[in-house]
Amino acid sequence: MVCDFEPAHRNYRGWAGAIPIRPMNKLEPNAMNQSATHLKNKLGGKFTFPGASMTVNRMGYGAMQLAGPGVFGPPRDPDAAVAVLREAIGAGVNHIDTSDFYGPHVTNQIIKKALHPYPEGLVIVTKVGARRGNDKSWIPALSRQELADGVRDNLRNLGVETLDVVNLRVGGLERPSEGSIADQVAALVELKRKGLIRHIGLSNVSPTQLEQAQSMTKIVCIQNLYNVAHRDDDDFIDGLAREEIAYVPFFPLGGFNPLQSSALDDVAKSLDATPMQVALAWLLQRSPNILLIPGTSSVQHLHENLAAAELTLPAEALTRLDAISAESEQLQKA
Repeated sequence: MVCDFEPAHRNYRGWAGAIPIRPMNKLEPNAMNQSATHLKNKLGGKFTFPGASMTVNRMGYGAMQLAGPGVFGPPRDPDAAVAVLREAIGAGVNHIDTSDFYGPHVTNQIIKKALHPYPEGLVIVTKVGARRGNDKSWIPALSRQELADGVRDNLRNLGVETLDVVNLRVGGLERPSEGSIADQVAALVELKRKGLIRHIGLSNVSPTQLEQAQSMTKIVCIQNLYNVAHRDDDDFIDGLAREEIAYVPFFPLGGFNPLQSSALDDVAKSLDATPMQVALAWLLQRSPNILLIPGTSSVQHLHENLAAAELTLPAEALTRLDAISAESEQLQKA
């Protein structure tokens, strides 16, 4: 077993049209969002990854939607994709989530085109563990060689010598699958020792798998399915918060099945917000170690997402929203 630090004891109980492109050094806040400067100072507050010199705003950006339909091939409007990324950075976002199997390769190439050389303080988190078939399928790629190839693909297409954080993606499409991940973690530890990776995270894992990985290396973040309607990881998040480990929910807005709830709609109406803004605000208030990476290919939608960080949910709203998960479970059982 390959380890890169002394194992620590863990005890857990419980994955439009074209928009003009502006040079990076001339970015100014978009006219539709006059509070961009304020958002730079807010964006949900700040979080420092454990054992790392990386501090990010809790409201980040997920780059998956920059690729074409089905997260495959180039976007319909490459210039608009570049504009969204530059607008995000201009609004204060300093945490981008991506992967070279988005496209594949396309998303990282767009990030490089839009932002390289990267601004100081920008943290790019990528992931390995899958590849894309010619039929747009998602294929596990978890052998030692496949993981090494995935890391090098990310390095090449992002145009960097070292990746800030690499998440090991395992499990099924949306839920973890129990089983050892020691061989895969060992492969990333070896790449970390070679200087290709700074920090390691995990995606779509269980608490047991996290504990196994932590016996081999420091884990700085977990990325699992979680949102106001799907709360299987409630206990997991609380345990991670005690360890000061970031929890980054994927599909925070429901993913391929957008969240729909009368309670969500009612709360949004009462706060003069959109349901999606309420769903994001709920996540930010759920726990201080939650970091958000909502994705979009629209500048307007980007600003709507970022504005969710300014939304404070009153106690009565939280009570209604907390009931959504139970209602969702009842519907699934019916």
